[in-house]
Amino acid sequence: MDEFLARLGQVQVRTLWIELAALAACVVLAWALCRWFGRDQPKDSIWFGRNVVDGLLFPLLALVFTDLARRGLAEVQTVLVLRIAVSGFLALLAIRFVARVLAAVFPASALVRLIERTVSWLAWLAAILWIVGLLPSVLDELDAIHLAFGKTQVSIRTILEGLASAGLVLMIALWISATIEKRVLAEAVHDLSMRKVASNAMRAFLLLIGLLFALSAVGVDLTALSVLGGALGVGLGFGLQKLAANYVSGFVILLERSIRIGDNVKVDAFEGRITDIKTRYTLIRAGNGREAIVPNESLITSRVENLTHQDLKFNITTTIVVPYGTEVGRVQEILCSAARAQPRVMTDPVPVAYLVNFAPDGLEFSLNVWVKDPDKGQVNLRSDINIAILDGLHAAGIEIAGPRRAVRIESLPAGMLQSSNAHL
Repeated sequence: MDEFLARLGQVQVRTLWIELAALAACVVLAWALCRWFGRDQPKDSIWFGRNVVDGLLFPLLALVFTDLARRGLAEVQTVLVLRIAVSGFLALLAIRFVARVLAAVFPASALVRLIERTVSWLAWLAAILWIVGLLPSVLDELDAIHLAFGKTQVSIRTILEGLASAGLVLMIALWISATIEKRVLAEAVHDLSMRKVASNAMRAFLLLIGLLFALSAVGVDLTALSVLGGALGVGLGFGLQKLAANYVSGFVILLERSIRIGDNVKVDAFEGRITDIKTRYTLIRAGNGREAIVPNESLITSRVENLTHQDLKFNITTTIVVPYGTEVGRVQEILCSAARAQPRVMTDPVPVAYLVNFAPDGLEFSLNVWVKDPDKGQVNLRSDINIAILDGLHAAGIEIAGPRRAVRIESLPAGMLQSSNAHL
């Protein structure tokens, strides 16, 4: 704190303007380089971001240029503004690194936003403490506070440094896995299921390696993990077998490709399209927007109807009944014309109408159509087809057959009628 106040007292107007000019030049140079190299980069790039300057490269270049300017001006004058700028760009670099990597690996996650806000607060707090010169004192105080773990005494500073090291290593591992998945697997593996299992296996392997490096960096003896492995084995044998079975089943499903992302399946009377296959569960979205979370073990051990295995065509039917005596060919033409009028209905195979039953109320017809996009809804398409059928039948003068009930009244004998009146 005294050093910061001393520097503040030595600042002059002329030196202040020199620092501001140097800082502006560093920022403009970093912005120009980002604009030059980021012209053809994708919007989800970790280095450049959506607007070129909200990626990782801009604060990194600005930090390097500003630190070089600070070191150069420190030889001839007192430096304050560039010192503050260096700490600010360093905090911004840490925030952008965590935010961009987590957004690329786990998009649209509420937990990711919470982690981003937590890292932002901690990074700016550390930057402010470093600017005013209180960071070394705070670290010394944290180093003096010890927590007891059995016979081992660990300081809070060591715990925080270990968490920071582990977080940095895990972020780098996630970054590498996301880069390989986007740049290598997306082009080399075209099957979604195989790409999913490859990315999951690669991410798990890199996270394991990163975790081992992080534990070694903070001084944890890796031989102690054998005890943890034994405890984990006992836990799997007693209470975690279902969880382990779901994870193993997830990899089996992805490897066997018995069901794949995009297939329309029916599980326990729930019908929908598979939108994602996680390592523990599978997401199935129905046409009305409802989403089911099905454990992977259920897909392995129970009966699953794959409605579009190797084929994305989906059949939709509707049934009508017309009075007896109606011309069959005319009704079939009306039904097929109503189906062909819908843009979502496929032309190959063509819509077909069948006379399926001689019902008590009339002739029963069934219209069969095929679509390639059942995820856009089935009820809405069936409704449009039914409306077109009603319009076509009305224009042709054909009515929908309603239920017919014959009531027969028989006369009672005179004796029974008198007996009934007597009881009344």
